[in-house]
Amino acid sequence: MTVREQIEISEAGILNKFACASVDTQKTERQRYEDKCPYRTEFQRDRDRILHCNSFRRLKRKTQVFLSPVGDHYRTRLTHTLEVSQIARTIARGMRLNEDLTEAIALGHDLGHSPFGHCGERTLDEICPHGFKHYEQSLRVVDVLEKKGQGLNLTYAVRNGILCHTNMIADTREGNIVRLADTIAYINHDIEDSIRAGILDPNELPRDCVVTLGNTKTKRITTLIASVIEHGAVDIDFAPEIRKAHDDLKAFMFEKVYTNPTAKQEEGKAERLIRKLYAYFIENSKKLPDEYRSIMKDSDADRAVCDYISGMSDEYAVGLYTELFVPKFWK
Repeated sequence: MTVREQIEISEAGILNKFACASVDTQKTERQRYEDKCPYRTEFQRDRDRILHCNSFRRLKRKTQVFLSPVGDHYRTRLTHTLEVSQIARTIARGMRLNEDLTEAIALGHDLGHSPFGHCGERTLDEICPHGFKHYEQSLRVVDVLEKKGQGLNLTYAVRNGILCHTNMIADTREGNIVRLADTIAYINHDIEDSIRAGILDPNELPRDCVVTLGNTKTKRITTLIASVIEHGAVDIDFAPEIRKAHDDLKAFMFEKVYTNPTAKQEEGKAERLIRKLYAYFIENSKKLPDEYRSIMKDSDADRAVCDYISGMSDEYAVGLYTELFVPKFWK
């Protein structure tokens, strides 16, 4: 008996009846057949592939809320992803669901996010005829773009969870856990970053939300996680009173932070940068890297340019813009 088979047997004794087991042939189906690994389950393999891919490493230099923040303690897209993963794993363990599947979805959920956060996403969605949604692009990254066009060949359950992590119902409970873990993470760490940046006073937080959820980041996250676990017998969601407090806090953050002129003062520049790069490579598509010229042959220039720009880190995009459009001094 292989190590993988032993793990699969142990899952049967641990996971509850609603969990997605690693032996579920439909949920573990891949786009291309592969022999099984003797040491890892299918979902463990997916987690490892995501963790080692180029797109995952680029997340460390992609904006979460504050564009390319100066300071070690502000979140990036990578640290957000790790926080989502930890929250999702805690919920999955508490509900006896598949922790490996949950972790794989969480680690892959933002792989397709553009540079400059949601500003970049909105801009690409406006200028690309194909449209652009980061959750759809995350799926495209793992299906098509990674490994020089081969993709990661992930299982159905992980791919479905990545696609559905923003505003759709996933086909597994594990996928729906990640959707909640994502919002738990970003609302609470964005509060902390906004206080650190001086654009939010903790005393401004809605009193009803603070009373219900807690007056610190740790207490709020703990309350939200506990509510999902305790409410899990009914549905993958918060209990009604916790849901209301969560939604009210989210609405507050959109009003005070996510649309705050101070936090978003550089977004106009970021939008112009993306538009300028996009127009340049549409006009000069022969200057695209080889892998993106191949995409252009299979689809069109807009698809290739959108893929190229969306994969850039903030720093890479700024550097490329500088190289292309800012005059160099003669030395």
